[in-house]
Amino acid sequence: MKPRSPPLQSTRLLDQVRERVRYLHYSLSTEKTYLYWVRFFIRWSAHAGTMRHPREMGAPEVEAFLTMLATERRVSASTHNQALSALLFLYREVLVVELPWLDGVNRPAQKKRIPSVLTKEEVAGLLVHMDGQTALIARLLYGTGMRLMEGMRLRIKDVDFDRHVIIVRDAKGGKDRVVMLPRSLAPALRLQMLAARAQWEADRQAQRGGVETPHALEQKYPQVGHTWGWFWMFPSPTLSIDPRSGVERRHHLYEDRVQRALKKAVPLAGICKPVSVHTLRHSFATHLLQAGTDIRTVQELLGHSDVSTTMIYTHVLKVAAGGTASPLDALLAAV
Repeated sequence: MKPRSPPLQSTRLLDQVRERVRYLHYSLSTEKTYLYWVRFFIRWSAHAGTMRHPREMGAPEVEAFLTMLATERRVSASTHNQALSALLFLYREVLVVELPWLDGVNRPAQKKRIPSVLTKEEVAGLLVHMDGQTALIARLLYGTGMRLMEGMRLRIKDVDFDRHVIIVRDAKGGKDRVVMLPRSLAPALRLQMLAARAQWEADRQAQRGGVETPHALEQKYPQVGHTWGWFWMFPSPTLSIDPRSGVERRHHLYEDRVQRALKKAVPLAGICKPVSVHTLRHSFATHLLQAGTDIRTVQELLGHSDVSTTMIYTHVLKVAAGGTASPLDALLAAV
């Protein structure tokens, strides 16, 4: 039997969703997403002429809402599943309503696509047209296979120059893993660490709030957010208000800066393929497999729970290698 969460203290529905998300230690992005879909569901019901509390609604309303998203909004399968997950969370975790029909709601099947992968020459050309911190982060993501936010949230204490490893903390699924620290990147990372140290010293002298720490660690160790080890490797140049605590503090570098810099570099490098920051991770995995790295090792480096997820890159390899020879080539060769 599933253990019960403590009673909610908030009275407004959206505040209750927010409270439960934070109690379960979900990320801020998940909190924003769930609030968006719950709010959307309530507003849609009002527009449909059935303005009621979600507790008073059930299968017909939820199914009609999901149908509207698929037929009128024509959302993708991933967006459809996201909306469904938010409503499941609302009913099960917030309203604590066990509705058997929720288990019967079909999730749209997501089509498996072969990811876009750059050649080594294309990666080199892309990185040439980037500079500054964004170029360093792009090289780090390609050199380690980290996701964008894993790189942005990197802490000083998790970079081990002696063993040439980086510890990725609290990654997707709440897991930690170890990746290599590219030796060619070590000098640039040391310089970045010196720049981060200067920023940390300036914040200390100005008596600014420490950086955010996970899982209420600051309640047990009040000064942990002010220590050097917990400081960001890539700190933001400006301060911001923490949306959860309301404290003004220094966040890590805004992730959109890397995305914008990469987007500008793609046409300059003459690349016509669809390229995102995540493409660097795909390219990392593919190039390792091309070099003969065992797929289980690649799985561990990427942090995949199941090797079947990593197997997608074997299909990419077939594309990169040209696959099986065409019978047309054999026919023309014989003529």
